[in-house]
Order: sequence, then C-alpha cells, then structure tokens
Amino acid sequence: MGEKSERRTIREWRSARYLTQDELGDKVGVSYYTISNWELGIKQPRVKNLRALAKALGIHPDQIILIEGKGLPARAA
Repeated sequence: MGEKSERRTIREWRSARYLTQDELGDKVGVSYYTISNWELGIKQPRVKNLRALAKALGIHPDQIILIEGKGLPARAA
C-alpha cells in the first residue's frame, strides 16, 4: 500500500517528515502545545486546522488518524 492511501497518526506523519511539533505548528499556524494536544488525543483539530495540517504534511486529511481523547487524570479531592 502506497503513502497516498496510507493512514497514520499526526505524530507518525510528523516524525516521517522529520518535523518537530514547533515546526509543524508554525506551518499550520498553531502552537507546539496545540500539536501536542492533538497528538495525545486531548483535543481534536477543527476542520480548517485539519486541512492546514494535512497540507503542511503533504497528505489528504482522510489519511490522518485522530486519537480518541484519553482524558486527564482525576484530581484528588
């Protein structure tokens, strides 16, 4: 299966392009912190950001696998 139809996570695509979170964030127009949150599944990119992300990675948006939210640890009462 070629890269045109291959599906990977944001982190996998970013790593394959030898980009840091900061570099990818600059290309997309968001902070490295936002990229980190997307990679960890804490937040999901909005449609316009998903398109910009795919463009920055040179892929189609459908090739990006989004991770379900993992949630944050419960705080002690």
